[in-house]
Amino acid sequence: MATLHVDVVSAEELIFSGEAKFVALPGESGELGILPRHTPLITRIKPGAVRIERADNGEEEFVFVAGGILEVQPGTVTVLADTAIRGRDLDEAKAAEAKKAAEEAMKNAKTDIDFAAAQSEFAAMAAQLAALRKFRGNK
Repeated sequence: MATLHVDVVSAEELIFSGEAKFVALPGESGELGILPRHTPLITRIKPGAVRIERADNGEEEFVFVAGGILEVQPGTVTVLADTAIRGRDLDEAKAAEAKKAAEEAMKNAKTDIDFAAAQSEFAAMAAQLAALRKFRGNK
């Protein structure tokens, strides 16, 4: 059985490293699915869920990323994320609170830059909540 090595890395730490049968994540132009022997690729990724089907036990690992870069090389997938949180570590209440704070910041933004920053945070929190609900629904 062919596998590929997957590393998911945030600015703070290595979130996941291991062999996988399949990886799915939100690419800039839509959902990407990566199997062993995938064509080499570098692309930006959007906030959302990285799903990794482990080769050792067939279980699915879930990691939320707030954006970043995906690199696919023969036999290797590397996700360099701005922020990455293991699915089991996500806190729905905190994410909902952060989304609400970002919504308030958008309403009170005094400049276009402030609005854009708040809008980006809002989008990331909305994606985190959606990913979390999807992850919890699968369990």
